[in-house]
Amino acid sequence: MRLRAATVDDAEAIRSIYNVEVETSTVTFDLVARTVEEQRHWILDRSGAHAVIVAVDGRGDVVGFGSLSPYKQRPAYSTTVEDSVYVHRDHQGEGVGRAVLSELVRLADAHGFHAMIARVVDGNPTSIGLHSSLGFHVVGREREVGRKFGRWLDVVVMERLVGTSWEPRRSDRHR
Repeated sequence: MRLRAATVDDAEAIRSIYNVEVETSTVTFDLVARTVEEQRHWILDRSGAHAVIVAVDGRGDVVGFGSLSPYKQRPAYSTTVEDSVYVHRDHQGEGVGRAVLSELVRLADAHGFHAMIARVVDGNPTSIGLHSSLGFHVVGREREVGRKFGRWLDVVVMERLVGTSWEPRRSDRHR
């Protein structure tokens, strides 16, 4: 497996991985599957420091992807990014997500970002465990902020300070 920057030519492969999750799971709060054109625009909107990367297997097939997106639009948040990682269901448990997230952390550091945020649907121990294993810490919970498949969903907020071995402050340890 190798990692590389995504191009618009990867739109269909990314879309097919993502849309399975849109249509069958709560790991994304999108409710409508993306078109190829929407996926192309999504890739183009995340260029430069706000990168999209793909994991490609030995045959050249995209088996996972990840991105760094602006956390919020106000200027004071410009040094913070939010990550997203998705792995093709046939390749989960093979280290693809770990490789993608590790590369996103490296890119965030290389581009001078200070903090990375992960917003993970509660009840997704795989993503929470992956982020924890790479230095993210739970810093909060947003209760019932999403609704999908007739259920209210909580979001676990995780943070990693880039370029540091961040430890939670004493006040964070009691959350």
